[in-house]
Amino acid sequence: MNIEEKILLYKEELDYFEDKMDKYKYLLEQGKKADKFPEEYRKEAFLVSGCQAQVWLVPLFKNGILDFYSDSDAFISKGMVTILCDIYGNKKPNEIMESNFEKLNILDLDNILTPSRRNGVHSMLNYIKKYAEDYKKN
Repeated sequence: MNIEEKILLYKEELDYFEDKMDKYKYLLEQGKKADKFPEEYRKEAFLVSGCQAQVWLVPLFKNGILDFYSDSDAFISKGMVTILCDIYGNKKPNEIMESNFEKLNILDLDNILTPSRRNGVHSMLNYIKKYAEDYKKN
């Protein structure tokens, strides 16, 4: 599934819920589905600055494919970073860089997240872009 298809899938799932609180719970559930985070990566070098909570985002580059380990000490942030890693992970760096990051706006997260959490999501995306840019050269 490509990046745009993943975004559309999440939009479909979020649109299923009419109540804002149910959408919020959905984000929390995504964090619970996350893979176990390897403790050796819980380092300051992998912390995403600009997030209200502590968020770790670790790039994994193998055979031309960029994937991520991620975690957070806050449930909603963990849900968001899990979704972003699902959308943009397991892709070629060029695919990530060439994607239209504005497409995420169709998820309508502005109506679910507080301004500080939206800033955190923006920071997570910037780290994903930076990692893709870094590995694009390889």
